Amino acid sequence: MEETSREAVATAVQRVAGMLQRSDQLDKVEQYRRREARKKASVEARLKAAIQSQLDGVRTGLTQLHSALLDVKNIQNSLADVSKDWRQSINTIENLKDVKDAVVQHSQLASAVENLKNIFSVPEIVAETQQVIEQAELLQAHRKLMELECSRDDLMYEQYRMDSKNTSDMNLISIYFEDVQGLSDELAKQLWMVLQRSMLTVRRDPTMLVSVVRIIEREEKIDRRMVDRKKQTGFIPPGRPKRWKDKMFQVLEATVSTRIEGTQPVTKEADKMWLVRLLEITRKYVLDDLLVVKNLMVQCFPPHYRTFNRFFSLYHNAVSSRVQELVSEDLEANEIVSLLTWVLNTYKSVEMMGHPDLLSECDINQLEPLLPQEMVDDLLGKYVKTFTSNITGWLRKALETDKKDWHKDVEPEADQDGYYQTTLPAIVFQMFEQNLQVAAQIDGDFKEQVLKLCLKQMNTFLIRYREQALTYKEEHLRDRQLPQCYVQYMIAVINNCQTFKESVTSLKRKYAPSLESTDSDGAIDKTLNEVAKEGCQFLLDEVFLDLEHHLNELLTRKWLAGSHAVDTICMTVEDYFSDFNKIKKPFNQEMTSEALRRVVVEYIQAVMQKRITFKNADERREGAERMIKEADQFKFLFRKLSAGEDTDQLCGAIAAIAEVFKLTDPTLLFLEVTTLVSKYPDIREEHIQALLAVRGDASREMRQMIIGVLSESKVSFSGVTRPIFKDITVPTMTSMATAKLLK
Repeated sequence: MEETSREAVATAVQRVAGMLQRSDQLDKVEQYRRREARKKASVEARLKAAIQSQLDGVRTGLTQLHSALLDVKNIQNSLADVSKDWRQSINTIENLKDVKDAVVQHSQLASAVENLKNIFSVPEIVAETQQVIEQAELLQAHRKLMELECSRDDLMYEQYRMDSKNTSDMNLISIYFEDVQGLSDELAKQLWMVLQRSMLTVRRDPTMLVSVVRIIEREEKIDRRMVDRKKQTGFIPPGRPKRWKDKMFQVLEATVSTRIEGTQPVTKEADKMWLVRLLEITRKYVLDDLLVVKNLMVQCFPPHYRTFNRFFSLYHNAVSSRVQELVSEDLEANEIVSLLTWVLNTYKSVEMMGHPDLLSECDINQLEPLLPQEMVDDLLGKYVKTFTSNITGWLRKALETDKKDWHKDVEPEADQDGYYQTTLPAIVFQMFEQNLQVAAQIDGDFKEQVLKLCLKQMNTFLIRYREQALTYKEEHLRDRQLPQCYVQYMIAVINNCQTFKESVTSLKRKYAPSLESTDSDGAIDKTLNEVAKEGCQFLLDEVFLDLEHHLNELLTRKWLAGSHAVDTICMTVEDYFSDFNKIKKPFNQEMTSEALRRVVVEYIQAVMQKRITFKNADERREGAERMIKEADQFKFLFRKLSAGEDTDQLCGAIAAIAEVFKLTDPTLLFLEVTTLVSKYPDIREEHIQALLAVRGDASREMRQMIIGVLSESKVSFSGVTRPIFKDITVPTMTSMATAKLLK
């Protein structure tokens, strides 16, 4: 014994040393002590239950063996006597009927005398039983209750055997033992109370829970025995079968349901985060309770109860019912997301039912879904509907806010590269980003669905954006002094289009890299390009409104006399393009190229309008030299502005026309015109006639000859470069007269 004690002490020392290897573990001494105390209490409870069960079994076995031995001896003696008497009295049996009846009556009277002692002690036992029930001594109370029930049932059974139709005696017995049923109900209430507090009881006093289970098991055995006897004799005592085992499971189920339903700490009106708090509390309660079941409660129930699996199912069903109740409430969009994220992700994660300590006891893949798929689809549909409504409102509000900024007297902000921009793209895509992050928590497919919805809403939004930009331009044209920063904000609109493009690409790459292009994608790109190009066109219209007066001076007598119209045009264009440099690529280069084309077209259009007719060779030479000089001015300016490869081709058209005017020998005019046509094959007959008319020295026969020869040898247009003369019209005499009248 001493050696065993020493070994236990050594083992304990070694265990404590293992726990306290580091200094910081000293803070956990109290925690270790409580854990060891719980383990010790659990082991002692199991030992007590096992020993008690063994002792009861041994006691019952010994009693039965002793009774059996006596019965066997008595039966053996009786059989011997009966056999002897039978052989001696076989002929006189028929004459002993009266004796037989007397024996039966004697037996009944003997049984009554035997039970008199118990019958007279019933009130005393009832009082004792009531007292031990109140003292929560459940096993002792049940033992006394079984004694009372046994006395009552035996008396009733004997009465039933004597005269099953005699209800008055049966009622007399029932009235005498009427307090027994009340005791049974009182004991049952105590049992259900312990079961309702089983999570707390198993931590503090697991032996109490073990006692409850033992009592219920005993009652189940008595129920089975009474049911079997009923099949044989037709008699069953009142109150049987009790079915306490079924009632126990019902109580446990109700307890779990109450536990889950009572997790709501605050109301929806009191706290906007009520659902998040409720779900977190539910998660914690379920996990903690299942860990208690696994570590403590399973030891208090027989193995065939499959206690952990039963509780696992109870909690799953209770949570499922609670979640379905929440679905029936009028949830907002963010609450729907919180609920679905919890149901689809958190519930089976390691934070809850998939906790590592629970996986060894159950398979979470076998669990039925918390919500039927129809409910999930309904919630998702409700969320999408609410999200669509919300995002439409958000986008409309964002656009209205941006429109107000367009009328400010200060320039828009610039990004780190100096490009003008507004906050609209950042606001819009922050909305999209937030909702996509939320959708990603629910499901990958739903995330793609939300992304498609965002892109669809984006397309609708851009159509409104385009309409507002057009309205902004029209308002400006009614009073070009307002808004003061019209050009800068129109540049910001153009830059926003490029930012929108980049943001859409970023969203798709981040949230749906494998998503194929949809109709919405193409529509978005098309609308953004149209908005940007229209914005560029609006800005160029603004430029050419300022240039209109100076363009009207070109190829006029004033121009020939020494006008500074082209100088002013170049200075104005350069001034505007100091702002246009803040347009992002590729729109800035496209705009520069378009500006050059429009300047050249307007210049050539001035030639075709025949505003001047040169009177002599000196005027033609002077005009041609001025045109060549101005072409070089345009070329220098737009090279400086990086207009692109078409600069020489476009400016060269002015110089080529100037060469036609500069030619002094009319006989070579055909060759010069042919050269012009070969360079610019889109030039038409009316263009040639207008040039010859401006030149002023070509006879009618020469014009007809040149036109006729060129018509026969028409040069085909290759289409490699964009045509110039295609966009230039030659006014008729009627239209020119009308224009003069209007002026």
